[in-house]
Formats: sequence, C-alpha cells, structure tokens
Amino acid sequence: MTSTESHDVTTTADAAPRDRERADLLDSLARHRFFLRYTVQGLTDEQARLRPTVSELCLGGIVKHVSATEAAWADFMVRGAAAFPTADWTDPQMAERWADEHHLLPEETLAGVLDEYAAVAARTDELVRTLPSLDVDHLLPEAPWFTPGARQSARRTLLHVIAETAQHAGHADVLRETLDGQKTMG
Repeated sequence: MTSTESHDVTTTADAAPRDRERADLLDSLARHRFFLRYTVQGLTDEQARLRPTVSELCLGGIVKHVSATEAAWADFMVRGAAAFPTADWTDPQMAERWADEHHLLPEETLAGVLDEYAAVAARTDELVRTLPSLDVDHLLPEAPWFTPGARQSARRTLLHVIAETAQHAGHADVLRETLDGQKTMG
C-alpha cells in the first residue's frame, strides 16, 4: 500500500434507499479499515510486534484482533449467539487464546494478518450486501457485558463493527506515532 492509495468509496447518490443505507454503512467501515491498514504500512514484522507504550497492545495484534472481531460479528449476523463460543474466563487455555488474539505471534507475519483481514472484509461486505434485511436480529450470547435476553439487529451489529474498527484504528495510530512518528492523519 502506498500513501496515495485510498479506501474504496461507494457512490450512493443513485442507489435505492435500502441499498443506499447498506452502501453508506459499508463506506464507513471501508474508511476505518483503510485508516487501520494505512497505519501499519511499511512496518516490519518485528515492528508490528513491538509494544511501544505501557499497554500490551501491538500493531500486528490490533489488526489481528479487529479481523477476528469482525469475522465473529459477521457470523453473528447469520447464526446468532452460536457464532460465539461459550467463554469460561477461569480456564487458563481460554485466557491464553484470548491473549494470543491480541499479539502477532512468532509464526505469524503482518502481511499474513493483513491478507486475512482483507478476506474477512470481503466476506463481511458481501454478507451486508446480500442479507435479506438489516432488521434481522438475534439473541446476544450470554456474557457479563450483555443484558440477559437482549437481542441485536444486523444493522446494530454492523454499527458495532464500525465503532470497534474506528476505536482500534485510533489505538493503532497512537502506537505507530510512538514507534516512529508516522501519523495516519495530520
């Protein structure tokens, strides 16, 4: 990726209202994906593993986490709570798998993580374009952070993915600026 590349922008002016909403949502998600990808451009795998702040976050791990999160929520839009495994946070193996999702492991490469993220993005975009309705909702999985019995629509799920991507793109920007001064914007 070069600094002159941009995210794919979907033109929505001539789209039907149903398609326009989807195009607007996908455009917003594409914009934040671009910011995240742009932030890690030109890094070596070693740089992508660095933790330049007191946080446990590293740039490769952020991309990996955002990708896995988007994939899980896209699956939720189709399968509901079954998309999420039952979490037992007292299980050390579960905690280790969760931690591994947030780090670029020695056998992983930034290029590989970015390729997987591109594949996840393509699957999500196709799903959003083809869902019969963004109003379809599912029961949320049991978790301490969800109200028991709460449901969430595909639309709300997509908004969550957009917010999650934007938030982590901001985290990544801070880490990258700490590493070598590069800023995504400004």
